[in-house]
Amino acid sequence: MDKNEIIYVAGHTGLVGSAILKNLQLKGYVNFVLRDISELDLRNQQAVFDFFEKEKPGYVILAAAKVGGIVANNTYRGQFIYENLQIQNNVIHASWLNGVKKLLFLGSTCIYPCDAPQPMPENCLLTSPLEYTNEPYAIAKIAGIKMCESYNIQYGTNFISVMPTNLYGPNDNFDLEKSHVLPALLRKIFLAKNLMNNNWDAIRKDFNHLPVEGISGRDSEDFILTKLTKYGINKNCVEIWGTGKPMREFLWSEEMADACVYIMENVDFKDLIPKGKEIRNTHINIGTGKEISIADLAKLIAKTVGYEGNFVFNADKPDGTMRKLTDPSQLHRLGWKHQIEIEEGVAKLYEWYLKK
Repeated sequence: MDKNEIIYVAGHTGLVGSAILKNLQLKGYVNFVLRDISELDLRNQQAVFDFFEKEKPGYVILAAAKVGGIVANNTYRGQFIYENLQIQNNVIHASWLNGVKKLLFLGSTCIYPCDAPQPMPENCLLTSPLEYTNEPYAIAKIAGIKMCESYNIQYGTNFISVMPTNLYGPNDNFDLEKSHVLPALLRKIFLAKNLMNNNWDAIRKDFNHLPVEGISGRDSEDFILTKLTKYGINKNCVEIWGTGKPMREFLWSEEMADACVYIMENVDFKDLIPKGKEIRNTHINIGTGKEISIADLAKLIAKTVGYEGNFVFNADKPDGTMRKLTDPSQLHRLGWKHQIEIEEGVAKLYEWYLKK
């Protein structure tokens, strides 16, 4: 990548985009054009086209997306498919129209079938049905992969898709309704610890920083307790959706960012074309190749936070896919491998959460 070229990081305030922006800055890139949603709504095609025509970025990182955990994915199905398709279509097409040298599109491992082989290689995409609860989001992401691939084949672009595993790290989303499993568990267990210890100062501080359904730390204990109970946080236990048996893989977000920048600097679409075969499934998995059960993750977080209460697993709630382990062997062959294991990462995230 040319350090003098303009780089547009779409979604630079989120977990993924902020980590990539920070990594680029640490590597000496300085020429950025950045817009948050109040300045540029990526769902608005004309606004996106006008932005690209004016700014003419040389490189694009497409990390903007409507995201959430299993509850949000299953509840806001229409929004998840519509808004993600709009964002992707507008940014990818505008990048082609304006001669972007290289684009990186970030997907999600939920693109893989619910009964995919474990670990999941890139070539198992579209081999069987998707997991139901996040099917709309997954279909949108698959469309983005195929759009990049198709533009490369027809127009000669250099648009690369990467599929990060479950991410966690600085600037994560800790909303109790819409966050992913690891940050949601960390916040729930942290609140449960303080409820058990009758530490209302800590609970009110937490609610003031991130209100729950409009309830802040300035509200009464009864109001706060009602919201805590709704999300399974009680004085002696924390309720967790599902059986606790599903296995999940987690990657520290700053390592994901390092992998993305490595790919932008060292890998082109031509490097991903299979010899003598149809050009398909040219995306790259980004993961650790290691997994942990939800039950064991809860125990690890409890140990880190210092929570001594119990867990109740609500088997009436969906588990989601039982396993979603990536096969990162292609990324290893390309020259990148993770360093931070889950125990260190959870400790780092808790430290960050306390500071915030």
